Amino acid sequence: MFITVGDAKIYATAFGSTTSPVIVGIGGWIGSWELWVEPFAILSQNWRTIAYDHRGAGATVAPVESITFNRLVDDVFAVLDAYNVEKCVLAAESAGAHTALGAALKYPNRITGLVIVDGMYFRETSAEKDLFLLGLRKDYPATLDRFVETCVPEPDSDHIKRWGRQIIDRASQASAIALYLSTGEVDLRNELRHISQPTLILHGEADALVSVEEARELAEILPNAKLSVLPGAGHVPTMTRPLEVAHEIINFFGPEI
Repeated sequence: MFITVGDAKIYATAFGSTTSPVIVGIGGWIGSWELWVEPFAILSQNWRTIAYDHRGAGATVAPVESITFNRLVDDVFAVLDAYNVEKCVLAAESAGAHTALGAALKYPNRITGLVIVDGMYFRETSAEKDLFLLGLRKDYPATLDRFVETCVPEPDSDHIKRWGRQIIDRASQASAIALYLSTGEVDLRNELRHISQPTLILHGEADALVSVEEARELAEILPNAKLSVLPGAGHVPTMTRPLEVAHEIINFFGPEI
């Protein structure tokens, strides 16, 4: 369904029983809710799974100027309210981690746990020196091609690359740039120690975008976190290793959170 939030229409979808515990998924950068579709298909047997396209991604319609860190965080709770969900585990992939961590800090009583998959939770490079940002501005299609190739280093994954490219092609160049810049608006690292919710950090061993060392640092900062490194996985194990991702979540939170 589409949820009206001010001048935006946020596309969201839900599966599973309305009486089950809830896990909500956020995609990364310009990745839609589809990044969670396969793990959530497994989890929805016991949980209610909700996912949505954040501003600038997928089927969601939102003005480019509305794509800010604060709006992205507020949208989490707009989705929860639309589904009458008081509390949930919040799962995020890649740059979605920035939003999830911000949500856990803003209303910790509503976020009972976190799943961070290959989380990109800060960006230090200045806009003037950022080669990826330059590529987005100068040659958007070629930059997306390189991005997909980098995200999926696993062998025999051409079908995943095609699927991933179809997903990110829904984002406009302006929205992609706005979303990328939003990760540099707020640096949460000094506040992360206040996030006490149980947190599962999943990270691909072969991730070339976010290092395993950054995942280890996040696990050390968060007071109640567990890091699990997935051997041979790249940046989007929710797509390339959905069974492993789902089973890691089940093992960490239990079959019914």
